[in-house]
Amino acid sequence: MFVKLVAVLWIAGLTCVSSNSPDNDHSFGYDSGELDPLHWATEYKTCSGKYQSPIDIEEKLVTKVNLPLLRFHNIDIFPTSTNITNNGHTVVVLSNYTTPVMISGGPLTPFYRFTQFHFHWGVNDSTGSEDLINNHSFPMELHMVFTNTDYDNDTIALTKNDGLVVLASFFEVTEEDNPIYEEIVDTLNKINLPDNTAILPVGLTIRSILPESTEHYFTYKGSLTTPPCLEVVTWIDFKHPIRLSHKQIQAFRTLRSKHGPLTHNARPVQELSGRPVWYNVGGYATLNTPIDESNNGVTFGFAISNIVVLLCCIFATLSTVL
Repeated sequence: MFVKLVAVLWIAGLTCVSSNSPDNDHSFGYDSGELDPLHWATEYKTCSGKYQSPIDIEEKLVTKVNLPLLRFHNIDIFPTSTNITNNGHTVVVLSNYTTPVMISGGPLTPFYRFTQFHFHWGVNDSTGSEDLINNHSFPMELHMVFTNTDYDNDTIALTKNDGLVVLASFFEVTEEDNPIYEEIVDTLNKINLPDNTAILPVGLTIRSILPESTEHYFTYKGSLTTPPCLEVVTWIDFKHPIRLSHKQIQAFRTLRSKHGPLTHNARPVQELSGRPVWYNVGGYATLNTPIDESNNGVTFGFAISNIVVLLCCIFATLSTVL
């Protein structure tokens, strides 16, 4: 019952805009004090779990694998409408599509449906990402959240250990503005205060916000990086970063939470606790043509190939440990 309750709270916190008093809100924050990440487990017991995110990915310790293609479905469709919200903890972008946007392949056996994307950033351009690579922090990180279509709804998915996939992209600073993100950045001044929502007139395709290369990535099992920190996430961290200007990243730091300036919102890294981390070495095309979902034989064979590859990854990890 507790897990279902916190799952509902997490969905409400990311996808809804509340006009009610914050007294009804289970609050958390990032600045030092009773609401900071060190105290999350006081209110949300699941934040003290063994397999939490984010983590520091050390490349010399990962297991290199050659996974099947990541498959992207309907990623060139523009949304019929898009809302952007400051929920007090991050900027959440919610879009409506005429056809579900989905991902499959890679380390994934089921299909996963896109639900939303949001951002994490730091107080300056030298820190801000949640996952680290070789103890290196990027100034900002994008999380694209997908839900397992094997489950009837998002609430059920949040109670399953394979309920979510998060595609994570790191940002690095460049001198030039990135035109893809201009519509989002230009709208931030309309959502400066928590619970503010605005409409993006055009919106973005999912393809446009993916990095140029999606074949090189790290993947591991972990958790949500905000309360209730449920351990239901397969993480896919793309190796190649996206470029944003300092001015564009700085615009996110001007937002406010219910407790003051929202200058940073990255959870500190958590213990790896013996988890394997895999690195896909690639060798395939990147954003490919989706498979024919009506061909059950192809889909079944694709799923079997995924299972075989994952078993190989597990055996490789066990042999390394033993």
